[in-house]
Amino acid sequence: MTSSVKPPLAPMEAQTASELPIGAQWQYEPKWDGFRCLIFKDEGEVYLQSKSRPLARYFPEVTARIEALSAETFVLDGELVIPTDGALSFDNLLMRLHPAESRVKKLSAEIPATFIAFDMLESENGVSLLDDPLVVRRELLETFAAKHFDDNMLLSPATRDASIARDWFNSTGGGLDGIMAKLVDAPYTPGERIAMRKFKHMRTAECVVGGFRYGSGNQSKVVASLLLGLYDSEGLLHHVGYTSAMSAEMRRKLTPELEAIVNEPGFTGRAPGGPSRWSTNRSSDWQPLKPILVAEVEYDHFSGNRFRHGTSLLRWRPDKPPEACIMEQVNAVKNSALELISN
Repeated sequence: MTSSVKPPLAPMEAQTASELPIGAQWQYEPKWDGFRCLIFKDEGEVYLQSKSRPLARYFPEVTARIEALSAETFVLDGELVIPTDGALSFDNLLMRLHPAESRVKKLSAEIPATFIAFDMLESENGVSLLDDPLVVRRELLETFAAKHFDDNMLLSPATRDASIARDWFNSTGGGLDGIMAKLVDAPYTPGERIAMRKFKHMRTAECVVGGFRYGSGNQSKVVASLLLGLYDSEGLLHHVGYTSAMSAEMRRKLTPELEAIVNEPGFTGRAPGGPSRWSTNRSSDWQPLKPILVAEVEYDHFSGNRFRHGTSLLRWRPDKPPEACIMEQVNAVKNSALELISN
């Protein structure tokens, strides 16, 4: 039998929600902190796909695990995660995107990835489920998981109870990036944002501006981004991320003000890194500042000693001493997200 759902297939996307949607029409799931992954198995042949690239090369242990399943044909939607010290490590996932096959093989043995499934797009019989409502797909997924999954192939929890979802959101960290809300009667719509909402953690932190980068091209003499820092318990200022959410007028106004306080070293702990396979050569060019400016920023996730994504600049805090900008702001400890599966 030949699969009816073939790669490449755009995963269903979600709209961002400022509040958790409430109502009997919604199913709630954890939003996992990992790589989105579609798994295709067609008569024993396995293909792993992210939103933008094939993944099998980087996760050979997952491919081998899928190949070993007795089910010969199916398509699953889920998340690749790497459990580390009771939490989920996005940094360890990023390390897998390495050009050296020997390096990938070594990491796959030392820190293997786990697949968490949350949707089923094709049944074991090779029948497409894309047009079926989520409630049907979920039931088939649960049956499939009970038959085939183990400790390295997990079923994401789901609930129709919004109070349980809120409890997940408020009490769980270590890999929970928010809550997904999905319409139970909706089909799977590849690449569209119709039937799914994401309600993410948004937090604030006060950071020292330890440096800045200029723009490129005709903006090469105007500030493009502010480099943010937090102090550790030993008083070292570590680079933790950036913010570039500024208007053109603010950039022009800030440029001479920041140039007036350029002063080495800027960061006394971890400094902004140089070029990498994800960044341009220009990423190593930055101007250190005297650590006197404090900015309050909004962020959604902090892991690996940095803000995962760019932050939003909320306001300047001249009333806050720079030394009060400490790591403890972002290192709040919560229950591991993995406990949602084991409980």
